[in-house]
Amino acid sequence: MLECASLAGRYGRILIFDTETTGLSPSNDRIIQFSAAVFTRKAQGYQLAQQVDRLVALPPGRKVPPKIQSLTGITDADLAQRGIPPAQLCREVEALLDGPDTLLLAYNAQFDLSFLYYTLARDGNPAVLRGKDKLDLLTVYRDRRAYPHRLENAVAAYGLGGEVHNSHRAMDDVLAAAAVMGAMAAEQDDFIQYINLFGYSQRYGISGRPIASVTYRPQGYEPGRPLYQAIPVG
Repeated sequence: MLECASLAGRYGRILIFDTETTGLSPSNDRIIQFSAAVFTRKAQGYQLAQQVDRLVALPPGRKVPPKIQSLTGITDADLAQRGIPPAQLCREVEALLDGPDTLLLAYNAQFDLSFLYYTLARDGNPAVLRGKDKLDLLTVYRDRRAYPHRLENAVAAYGLGGEVHNSHRAMDDVLAAAAVMGAMAAEQDDFIQYINLFGYSQRYGISGRPIASVTYRPQGYEPGRPLYQAIPVG
C-alpha cells in the first residue's frame, strides 16, 4: 500500500514502470525488458492492482551487447524464447495508460520515457503519452539526499534493503521504486510539487528528447532549496 495524500486528490491510478535496454541511446537502442506496477486509489492509499513484466524481442540481426547481458542477466536466448514483439508491447502499454487520471512515474523518468516514446513511435502510437502527468523520483531524491543518486543508493538510504532488491532487472527496480516512494512520502509528502518537473545535471544537460509537457531545471549534487522553489533560468 502506498500512502501519498498529496497525489490522492488528483490521480486514481499510479503507473510505476522501468525498462532495461541495449544501451543508452533512445533513438538507436531498444527496450529488452519492460515492467510496470499499477496502483489504484483506495480510501487508505494506493493499492497494488496489477503487475506487468515482459521481455521484448529484438529486430532480426540485433543482439544484446555482452555488457548488457552481464549487467541484467538477459541473453539473446531469453529474448528469442520469451520475448514478445515490440508491437505487442506497445498495445499493452497503451492499455496500461488508458484512463484520464493515470500518473506515470519512474526513477530517472527521462531515460525510461525517452525509450518508451521511441518504441511507441516505431511500433505503436506515441500520442498515448500526451496529457499524462509525469513524476520523476530521481528528481525528488536529489532534493533529499547528497550524491550518489542511483536507485540502489535510495534503497540503502531509506533502509529498504531487506524488503526490495535493486538488481538491474526491470520488475525488481519497479518494486524498489515503489518502496522508495512510500518511504519518501512518509518523510515529506510533497510529490504534487514535482509533477512534470524534472531536474537535470548542469554538466551533462538534458538526456534524450525533451518532453514538451515537462519543465526542466538544473539540479545539483547536494540537497538545497527544493527544485519547485527554484527560480527558473532564462
